[in-house]
Amino acid sequence: MKRAALIALAITLLLAPLLHLAFPPGHVLHLSEFYVGLLGKFLCFAICALALDLIWGFGGILSLGHGLFFALGGYGMGMYLMRQIGRDGQYQSDLPDFMVFLNWKELPWHWALSDSLVGQIFLALAVPGLLAAVFGYFAFRSRIQGVYFSIITQALTVAAMLLFFRNETGFGGNNGFTDFKRIAGMPLNTPGMKVGLCVASGVALIACYGIARALTQSRWGRILQAIRDAEGRVRFLGYDPVAFKLSAYVISAMMCALAGILYVPQVGIINPGEMSPAASIEMAIWAAVGGRGTLIGPVIGAFFVNGTKSVFTAVWPEGWLYILGGLFIAVTLFLPQGLMGLAKRFKK
Repeated sequence: MKRAALIALAITLLLAPLLHLAFPPGHVLHLSEFYVGLLGKFLCFAICALALDLIWGFGGILSLGHGLFFALGGYGMGMYLMRQIGRDGQYQSDLPDFMVFLNWKELPWHWALSDSLVGQIFLALAVPGLLAAVFGYFAFRSRIQGVYFSIITQALTVAAMLLFFRNETGFGGNNGFTDFKRIAGMPLNTPGMKVGLCVASGVALIACYGIARALTQSRWGRILQAIRDAEGRVRFLGYDPVAFKLSAYVISAMMCALAGILYVPQVGIINPGEMSPAASIEMAIWAAVGGRGTLIGPVIGAFFVNGTKSVFTAVWPEGWLYILGGLFIAVTLFLPQGLMGLAKRFKK
């Protein structure tokens, strides 16, 4: 199942550019721009599901705040994309339009590296990683776990969302960032760029999967799983659970941030709504539906749930949330190992 899923992903990444670029619109084999963008989004969501599985499936740490790390990565990239607009904005100013509207005269200090793609990518990964390190250290050192940890992570996400809604923070307030035009001096709305970002998302997913697989199969991964199953015994044997849980949490947060970095140029917008509690809960649903503790399962779950969402929001939009809730309940009650567990049953 794992090998088949990886082969299918690789084939998709090879075929998508070919079908979009090689065949003209209207051709039966042409893959439209809409589906290229949709595939790119799903790949980013799959990275988030994989990141959550690293700490939930293997570490037993259910975070309901990973939407914050995803959004922080997106905002980091969004700041750079806003600077790339230059004087092509509505007010023809070197400052982003929302700053001109608010009568700001200069960039705030945290925009200092916003004209550098490399600098912003570094910050977009480092800031979520640092936040996860500080928050995780105090939480794990205090031995907060289970539902209490889940609630606290969600509270942190809601607090950050309310902060980003404020205009004076310099992140666009309620509207966030949008109207992107270029990345690295090249137009964003060309077929080649859209395909390139989609393929980059796929390569990032494969790389994150390889890193997560290497980690979980190492001595570090075996100890992390032992902490999940019997933390007290691991501590008695002389290991420090805080160090292992914290490192897993930071790596997971940075993976989510990477997904946000790739997501924003493809969808063309980032706002505080990405930090909503529902966004983090959906990530947990992707992992649960696919199958926790399998790595490839959450990737499949992200594609399955979001593919189903795309269908139902088109034909029955008001019923999608009921379907999503019912799906999560059904998986919890009847398929505790998710789709991967179901595949194993059929294999037998």
